[in-house]
Amino acid sequence: MDKYHPGYFGKVGMRHFHYTQNKHHCPTLNVDKLWSLVPAADRHATEQAPSGAVPVIDLTRHNVTKLLGNGNLPKIPFIVKTRLISRKAELKVIRAGGKVELIA
Repeated sequence: MDKYHPGYFGKVGMRHFHYTQNKHHCPTLNVDKLWSLVPAADRHATEQAPSGAVPVIDLTRHNVTKLLGNGNLPKIPFIVKTRLISRKAELKVIRAGGKVELIA
């Protein structure tokens, strides 16, 4: 019956023997959820006096490995520490007045 749908049967792609999921485990977080990791009191204090202390958001403490760029950020300065970050997320953090520090 391969006459009407050529290429339907057969093997496609490459094989990966003994695929372990631990090597590919990469919990992610989008930019729009980034400020939910900051306590409400710290966020309110930063909004009132943006020239004061800058909050440091360490994503590795929250078991997040990679920061992705979906969503928007408020124009408040902050520092993000993460292992991996997408190009789009890095641009959004810098445009919002923040800084990105990569952790090995």
